[in-house]
Amino acid sequence: MANAGRTDGLSKFQRYRLTRQANGMKLLRFWVPDPRTEAFQADIARQTARLRAAPEEAEALRFIEAAMDWPPP
Repeated sequence: MANAGRTDGLSKFQRYRLTRQANGMKLLRFWVPDPRTEAFQADIARQTARLRAAPEEAEALRFIEAAMDWPPP
């Protein structure tokens, strides 16, 4: 049901965008890799295999786990 009180001729989305812009927000659209593609999955598999073999990665994970438990009980 249309809102009879609105005479500005704008759609609900247009009013929403104008309100957001008035509040200092900017609509941003961008492209990201599709994780469903075979190429993306192959690249992730390659990267994780590389990280598993890196000794500094194990050290970084230990640090992250220790930081998650901060402060100690």
